[in-house]
Amino acid sequence: MPNIEHLQIANVSSSIVYDALTTSKGLSEVWTNELIVQNRTGLINEFRFGSNDITKMEILEIVSNSRVVWKCIDSDPEWIDTLVSFEIEEKNQKSYITLKHSNWREITTFYRFCNYNWAIFLYSLKSYCEDGVGLPYQKRKF
Repeated sequence: MPNIEHLQIANVSSSIVYDALTTSKGLSEVWTNELIVQNRTGLINEFRFGSNDITKMEILEIVSNSRVVWKCIDSDPEWIDTLVSFEIEEKNQKSYITLKHSNWREITTFYRFCNYNWAIFLYSLKSYCEDGVGLPYQKRKF
């Protein structure tokens, strides 16, 4: 099964990155302003991208300041049952963030589009963590 993997380095502590990935405040600045975010294993996060586009992610794992894993349970059919994980490793006052979107069934046009957009997500995450201003869906030009 194909996977998407990206690495981003942010000049902040792992706790700042972790908070951005696990709170409504952080994810609304990084990914989309329209969301419902929980911070406990087994609960469901909801992300809206326009009126008819919703993504629901079950929280499979949360390890403070180091790991977040979601399983897609509702979204575009190509995302269903895929996993999105964020590994955060702090070294020398920097955070190394590895994003993996795994278990894709095949490489498609949508896979390629998502690959690009995950890179933009990580740019937004870095910008938000370092400068306090991200690039959520509502501010992007597609």
